[in-house]
Amino acid sequence: MKDISLAKEEKATLPLNKPPIIDQERKIPKLFPESPLFGNWGGNLSEEEQKEAQALFEKYGYNAFVSDRLTLDRVLPITRDARCEKKIYPKDLPTIGVVLIYLDEALSILKRAMRSIIDRTPAHLLKEIILVDDNSSNEDLKGDLDVYIKSLEEQNPFLLITRVKHTKQRGLTQARISGWEAATADVVAILDAHIEVHNQWAEPLLTQIKADRTVVASPVFDRVNFYDLEVVRYEPAAHAFDWALWCMYEGFMPEWYKLQDPSMPGKSPSVMGILVVDRKFFGEIGALDGGMKVYGGENVELGVRVWTCGGSVEVVPCSKIAHIERHHKPYLPDLRVAMKRNALRVAEVWMDEYKHNVNLAWNLPIEDHGIDIGNVTDRKLLRKKLNCKPFKWYLENVYPKLDTWDDVVAYGGMKNMESGFCMDQGPVPGHIPIAYDCHYYTAQVSQNISTKAC
Repeated sequence: MKDISLAKEEKATLPLNKPPIIDQERKIPKLFPESPLFGNWGGNLSEEEQKEAQALFEKYGYNAFVSDRLTLDRVLPITRDARCEKKIYPKDLPTIGVVLIYLDEALSILKRAMRSIIDRTPAHLLKEIILVDDNSSNEDLKGDLDVYIKSLEEQNPFLLITRVKHTKQRGLTQARISGWEAATADVVAILDAHIEVHNQWAEPLLTQIKADRTVVASPVFDRVNFYDLEVVRYEPAAHAFDWALWCMYEGFMPEWYKLQDPSMPGKSPSVMGILVVDRKFFGEIGALDGGMKVYGGENVELGVRVWTCGGSVEVVPCSKIAHIERHHKPYLPDLRVAMKRNALRVAEVWMDEYKHNVNLAWNLPIEDHGIDIGNVTDRKLLRKKLNCKPFKWYLENVYPKLDTWDDVVAYGGMKNMESGFCMDQGPVPGHIPIAYDCHYYTAQVSQNISTKAC
């Protein structure tokens, strides 16, 4: 399909104003009025275009119809703090290898990720790009991708592009491990494939790691809307989690705000999956837990392990990456089953006397929850070998904002027998409790009835 160039540099995306195929005098019916894709986009598409866009959306979880019509080198808006533009970074930074993980990604999305990395990373720093395919079935990720990679290699003769292909689907965690194992650069950046890097994304991260090789660094993610691919600026924040181990943003520690400089790196309890780390140090601390299945929990496990075993995690505001927030993910329609299992695995290895909080968060019995978390002997031995601090130290020194639920006296659902509704935490933890349908499969506020609430 034809690439469409952007008219203005300050716009990150392109509204699709192509005339519909049918007569413009006739009102175009909305074929998919309930589709999340068409809530705020696509009002001028023909019926034929709507069908194509919806089919691609159902397949990928984002607007591949627009992606296929955007230039691969589109200009991203400047979203960093102005102070970042004035910073000067060392010339002798370590080299970086970028790992892109994908499963049935749209070809144009993958091409744009590679294009942005090559165009916006200094050539003397970018040693390699490693593509890890977790057993995709898309035909265009075979021959068409081969042709594009060959063209990149011809244009960039000193850049190594390595492809790792899984012969069966092994899950997100194992795909990241495979990418790290294939890397040779000083530092490895493990990224999703549905990203675009901003200008000068690598230098701030490499500077932090050059100063301290035990730092695991993360850029700040700007959100790319799944429905129109426009970039939405996100402010710097710590990467945190709740007791179910779902990711969420938290404010930094008070010390960061006292600096009154939002361009400065901030300490973070965890990472959200995208991470940049000294390649050898990553191996020394045990990389990622290969016993995790499918998706979820590995980021929290890494954050806890790094902090308690001698390293630290930082969010680096002057490093920005635009990341598509998918409407649905390719691995499973419902990730909660895998997430629950992985969370229990993390708890068993790392959370000591607090591990039962994960059971509470998932509404599971404290004993005999009946979920197979796999063999954790090796991970427990790793923890002992690294002489890691207890989880209580982590809660007190790294993540004091995580409520320890020390005063829980009961948990379960609280149901109004007349209305049939349950008390619920609302949209997010900490929200004013509301009446809601009783579902029992995720946290509802009355799982944690404390003496304070009474």
